[in-house]
Amino acid sequence: MPVAPHPTTASTAPAVHVRGVTRDFGTGDAVTRALRGVDLDVPHGELLMLVGPSGCGKTTLVSIVAGTLLPTGGRVEVLGHDLVAMRASERVRFRRTNIGFIFQAYNLLPALTAVENAAVPLIIAGWSRRRALPVAADLLDRLGLGAKLTSLPGELSGGQQQRVAIARALVHGPRLLICDEPTSALDAENGRITMELIAEVAVRPDRAVIVVTHDQRVHAWADRIATMEDGRMVSIEEGARRRQVAAAREGT
Repeated sequence: MPVAPHPTTASTAPAVHVRGVTRDFGTGDAVTRALRGVDLDVPHGELLMLVGPSGCGKTTLVSIVAGTLLPTGGRVEVLGHDLVAMRASERVRFRRTNIGFIFQAYNLLPALTAVENAAVPLIIAGWSRRRALPVAADLLDRLGLGAKLTSLPGELSGGQQQRVAIARALVHGPRLLICDEPTSALDAENGRITMELIAEVAVRPDRAVIVVTHDQRVHAWADRIATMEDGRMVSIEEGARRRQVAAAREGT
């Protein structure tokens, strides 16, 4: 099981609360407005998919939610913390403890084994290797990689590397998981497996998941689908996963 340093009960406040967020790049006549007054709430226990055409502001928005980019204006509260009011060092510590990332490019360190790559967030947080590696190994085993712990990334298939990346994102028990195009480089079967893994191990009552995607094949795993265009949030609709859960409850 991944380490869980946070409470396991769901909060009544949303995990992500964004109001009136704007983001400009450049100055004067050369200014580009990437976000134009975005509002968004993401409750705990939800997998939200963020969709829209390239350049619509999706990556800018999740970068602001993750605390790697500051907004030009508006409010950003993540897990009850005002990210705009934090000092840069405080945001780094907050991100290291509370947020996990899964990228389209796996970004595994080629000289480290699968278990060492998965343990990196714990070691950065100050854990000893002796303490961190068993926790990472246990999570990799849950993801079907128990026999690949000592393999280097170059010895793993693309799907196996993706599982290591998922383990690395979850090993420190983050309360917010952000996935940037996690399936776009995968075929249909591996994309399905990846989303099933994310839904199985990441969607919990005390955690929120945001998936940025152009891949319509994975919409079936969404609780809600938020659509952006030209720096604005244009719609937020109920997803198939939420409808399926509601139907199952009505049938019991």
